[in-house]
Amino acid sequence: MHNLALEQAGAHAGNGPWDEDLHRIEDAYLRDSGEFLVGVLGERIVAMGAFRRTGPDRAEIKRMRVHPEVQRQGFGRAILAELERRASSGGYRTLQLDTTAGQVGAQHLYRRHGFQETGRTVQGAFETVLLRSRSLQPGAVILRPARRGQTNRWEGERA
Repeated sequence: MHNLALEQAGAHAGNGPWDEDLHRIEDAYLRDSGEFLVGVLGERIVAMGAFRRTGPDRAEIKRMRVHPEVQRQGFGRAILAELERRASSGGYRTLQLDTTAGQVGAQHLYRRHGFQETGRTVQGAFETVLLRSRSLQPGAVILRPARRGQTNRWEGERA
């Protein structure tokens, strides 16, 4: 699903050492105060996302992917909201991430969640947009799907 989502977005650089974290998820994310979430529909993986610690109160969102067949149905929002909730509960106050300039839908999602562009750079063949979250606050209201199967309704939940 990782490769398929990147290919569909025109952001796949091929397999290489930059994918090493996917071969060692426990070490790269879970053992160092991070998270790696997988969204499942039926018995099929349709979404994923992670964060890893980059400082005492800062984490980096990584590996946000949604299967092309189910994009724009709320899976990305749900994964991102849960990552934000868990990061806030874990004591993180700021999240950062990057995405390619061509992934306009992803940029829109992040901006809707309060991320702001902090700069641009080039990584390999891709122009990359750097984003940082608003300050995460314990107890903040996080938007998440109201009920299973309803992607157009959202309710608040305390972090």
